[in-house]
Amino acid sequence: MGVPVEWEKVGFCVKTWGSAIVFQGSSALTLDAKGRVSVPTRHRDALTSQADGRLTLTRHPDGCLLLYPRPVWEQKRDQIAAFPMQARALQRLLLGNAQDLELDSAGRILIAPELRTAAGLTRDVMLLGMGAHFELWDAATYTRQEQEALEQGMPDVLSQFSF
Repeated sequence: MGVPVEWEKVGFCVKTWGSAIVFQGSSALTLDAKGRVSVPTRHRDALTSQADGRLTLTRHPDGCLLLYPRPVWEQKRDQIAAFPMQARALQRLLLGNAQDLELDSAGRILIAPELRTAAGLTRDVMLLGMGAHFELWDAATYTRQEQEALEQGMPDVLSQFSF
């Protein structure tokens, strides 16, 4: 017997009944001179309650960074570690670049220079809630990627999906 799906809206964070918080929505943010970014309050509160402000940041093959609440990352990390040998390059990308972070007292995270460089992050960035985690993009790169995706149209796999 499944848990009934009841939604409680918390800003742009949506919490399922009896489950983890689901992140959605986008935020235009600015990296400061030290490479820190402020996590929006609507997400910060959820991250504090779900993970005590403990997060993990890593690279994604699409060119962005992935930001996970630590408990979610720990599960994902175990799945990635179990990949077959043929996926070794992806393991290196995801696990080899993973860095544990904590929200500071001002609700910011410090993005290491090597991750900023790898994702091409400049001053303006976009934080996208993607369910159990976030994607962090350079704003200009994200705009280009989004435009290219829209121009390609809907993939065949979504032909039965209706808005």
